[in-house]
Amino acid sequence: MRWLDKIELPILIVLALTLGLAPFVPEPHVWQKLKMLFAGELSRPVDIFDLFLHGAPWVVLGLKLVRMRKRPEA
Repeated sequence: MRWLDKIELPILIVLALTLGLAPFVPEPHVWQKLKMLFAGELSRPVDIFDLFLHGAPWVVLGLKLVRMRKRPEA
C-alpha cells in the first residue's frame, strides 16, 4: 500500500472533515446515510453512492492511521 504512504496525513484529515461531513446542515451526510443503513432504509442507488462518497475519506484516513501505527518511522 505504497500509495497510502504517499498521501500526507493533514490532507486526509481535511478531506474527511470537508467532503466526509458535507453538507453540514441540517446534519452531516455521512451520519444521515449511516442512520439509514442501520435502520434498513438505505436502498436507493443514489443513497448508496452517497454513503460511499462521503464515507471514503474516513475509510482512507482510518487505513492510514492503522498503517502508521503498525509501521515504525525510520
